[in-house]
Order: sequence, then C-alpha cells, then structure tokens
Amino acid sequence: MNLVPTAIEDFARAHTSALPEVYERLRVETFASVKSPQMQVGKLEGRFLKLLTQLSGAKLAVEVGTFTGYSGLSIAEGLPDDGQLHTFDIDPVATTIARKYWAEAPWGHKIHLHLGDARHDLAAFVATSGPIDLCFIDADKGGYKTYWETLVPAMRPGGLLVVDNVLWSGHVLDPKDADDHHIVDFDRHAANDPRVEMVMLTIRDGIILARKL
Repeated sequence: MNLVPTAIEDFARAHTSALPEVYERLRVETFASVKSPQMQVGKLEGRFLKLLTQLSGAKLAVEVGTFTGYSGLSIAEGLPDDGQLHTFDIDPVATTIARKYWAEAPWGHKIHLHLGDARHDLAAFVATSGPIDLCFIDADKGGYKTYWETLVPAMRPGGLLVVDNVLWSGHVLDPKDADDHHIVDFDRHAANDPRVEMVMLTIRDGIILARKL
C-alpha cells in the first residue's frame, strides 16, 4: 500500500532542501546491490532526521538499524563536530556499504558502528553511555519494544525518540502476519507510555516522534 500518492511524494521531495551529492551515490548503490533497498529512508525522512537532530541540540545520538547508512549519515550531519552517533546492526554486508560512504562524508567521523546483536549490545552501551539526546529505531519489528524499553530510561529529559515504519504500509489496519502484529503491539505500547509525549506522523511509512518527559 502506498500511504502517500507518488506524485505528492515527488512534489514534497522537490520542495525539500538539496542534499550533498554523497547521498545520491549511496542511494544508487543501495538500489543496485542490496536486497530490499526500499528499507533505505530516502531524502524526505533523511532531511527530517537531520533537522530533528539540529533542533534538539543533540550531541549523543543512537540508532538501532544501520542498513546501508543513509539515516546514520543524516543524523550525523545534524550533530555538532564533537557529537557522536552510535549505530547498531547485525548485517556485515549492508554496513560495509555504509562505512564506505561515511568515510567519504566530511561528518562521517562522528559515526561509530556496533556490529552484532543489538538486543545485547544496546543494553551494554546505555549502561555506560550517559544520557542520550536523540535515538532512531528502524530495525527488526519484533525487537521494537525491547529497543524502546532499553532506550527510554536512557534518554535525557526532553530527548527525542524517533521510530520508523509504525504504519507498516497500512497493515496496522488489518494485521495478519507476525510483523504486522509486532508493529500494532508496539504502537499501542508507545502511545500508552507515560514517560513520553508522542505523535504519530504520516511521513513515508509512518514515524513516531516522542519526547522524554
């Protein structure tokens, strides 16, 4: 299901600030060489993540689900020069592409990849990281509640949590398979979490934007 008509998305992209050219080359290589390239966030969501990072004044950011690095590159671009993004993923193939383009970007030095099982590695990281300013969750759908429950206590008051795919191509309206039900369950969980204030946005495949209270 296309949640937003293609012509409207094209119009929105055309009226969004231009990207450094490294993003286009990353997009092209992802679609040419990686399975399920549509998982890449793209221009609209990427610029949204960069702006959120800048507006929040984030210095320490966390991402769960690196893929080929587009979202991480976007968040890191919005961080100050001494900021850090720690990104977690289990896929050595997709993250090899990510590393290639991070190395080319002038702000790529802010990104630190943790390659392994995020369900374990993320908890170990937040135990010593100090308060997190911004996080982005875009990984296995069955893990969303685990990642949320690991990150919410670690966020600073006023910190931002961003979660992708929360409308799941519209399948939330009539869930059938396991991932459909995982997303519906997570959406309900986040909406009822008294530790945050949140809004669900119809950007791309649906985004939750939440502020730690």
